[in-house]
Amino acid sequence: MKKRVSKKELRDSLNQDIEQYLEKGGEVHEFDRGESGLVNGRYNEQAMSFEKRQERTPVPDVLRAIDERREARRKPQRKSETKRQSGPKKKVIYDDFGEPLRVVWED
Repeated sequence: MKKRVSKKELRDSLNQDIEQYLEKGGEVHEFDRGESGLVNGRYNEQAMSFEKRQERTPVPDVLRAIDERREARRKPQRKSETKRQSGPKKKVIYDDFGEPLRVVWED
């Protein structure tokens, strides 16, 4: 696996490249802020144009429908609403070997 270059190593490498460039006779030109964006002394209006914003789609009806579906899931079903009172239940008693011994009714 390759070792990633750290920020310090990258910074040192870039500074070394700049020094070599300047030693070979290269020049660095400084510009005022925003000057490089000018074309013939004026801003390039085509580059500054923004695209028209798209109309937003109204979504309250969609959100309302989603909320209604969520509420419908949270509400108990009709079967559980009309729950019958249960009577005694049958319980089978087994021995140690899994054979049924007797039946007992529990409330």
